[in-house]
Amino acid sequence: MITVREKVRFVETDMMGVVHHSNYFRWFEMARVEYLRKVGIYLNDMMAEDIVFPITDVECKYLASAKFDDYILIEATLVEVSKVKMVFTYRVLREQDDALLATGRTQNAFTNKQGKVIRLPDKYFKKLSSPLSS
Repeated sequence: MITVREKVRFVETDMMGVVHHSNYFRWFEMARVEYLRKVGIYLNDMMAEDIVFPITDVECKYLASAKFDDYILIEATLVEVSKVKMVFTYRVLREQDDALLATGRTQNAFTNKQGKVIRLPDKYFKKLSSPLSS
């Protein structure tokens, strides 16, 4: 698991001063990319090799509201990986009181830029699968 700390920006809120629900998906992506970075996988390298990983399934359960200027913690955990897909779960917490704001899950398939499903090369698969075994 990795944790990303962010401050809620005004632009992320709606007219009620509450974070708009769509931002949680953006935060999931930020944490997922940071997770990959931490295990030594960089998106630019993958894209240069014609490897992308579009979302094939996503869910989010909203439990409490984040508001402007809150510090939040976005936790990402890789719970499943194979040569054709990876699955992450997420928790978003308000730092001040440790309130659980949302939980989520994403599934990504590995494809080329034309959208054809591919098998992830070993050099990436080994980096992704080793944290699961520890």
